[in-house]
Amino acid sequence: MPGRLQDKVALVTGAGSGIGLESSILFAQEGANVVLVDINLANAEKAAAIIAKRFPNVKAIALKADVGKEADVKNVVEKTVAEFGRLDVMFNNAGIMHPEDDNALNTEERIWDLTMQINLKGVWWGCKYAITAMRQNPTDESKGLHVGGSIINTASFVALMGAATPQLAYTASKGGVLAMTRELAMVHAKEGIRINSLCPGPLKTPLLMDFLNTEEKRQRRLVHLPMGRFGEAIELARAALFLASDESSYVTGTDFTVDGGLSSAYVTAIGEPALAPPASLI
Repeated sequence: MPGRLQDKVALVTGAGSGIGLESSILFAQEGANVVLVDINLANAEKAAAIIAKRFPNVKAIALKADVGKEADVKNVVEKTVAEFGRLDVMFNNAGIMHPEDDNALNTEERIWDLTMQINLKGVWWGCKYAITAMRQNPTDESKGLHVGGSIINTASFVALMGAATPQLAYTASKGGVLAMTRELAMVHAKEGIRINSLCPGPLKTPLLMDFLNTEEKRQRRLVHLPMGRFGEAIELARAALFLASDESSYVTGTDFTVDGGLSSAYVTAIGEPALAPPASLI
């Protein structure tokens, strides 16, 4: 059976860990050639090696980029097209959550600017150069390949609801991602380019676990999670796969929330989760 992304080309930023890593492996499993982009090239290369070993029928290449630099983003998109002749999926996933990000009184301007540069400008540039590439995609009906493509932008549930444990720059940047994604989706809908936001709830990733570095911090959040646990990166990768594939051909401009029910909760149930989380692909 052909995979859900058979013969397509996917570029994933932040591919060296967390959601980006799980998504890159899953995309390859479903038949895509994958370009793994990360500021830490060694991590991206390790991920590419995993794909090469498990899925010899697809190609994975690792590239270094700082998505806070427009030239870097332009370069990796151009290298992708030069290597594979097309770009079908752009997953703008790279981002930061700075430990000094706080409230309006305590967050320094340098933290605000750095967060916006990576989390919002980086997504803008990813969209800009992906759209340019996707407009030029050649059509091959025998392989189900066509003009256009799918752009997925990682936002966050914090862009949809407030929290008294502030991370103001991060929250504002992710709110910007939601608004920008909706507008771009409307502008480019008739070009066959779908653009959606992915809104993760709290995930058990190195990024968040480094931030929640005490049991008190973790419990402060777990009490609000209806499922009684943090999400797993593989659960977001599966959502990204749906948005990347033609199964979501009539889905654009959405805030795709994958948060275990958090944004729908008022009071959560007492007790332990009945089901274990799904296993990682790593």
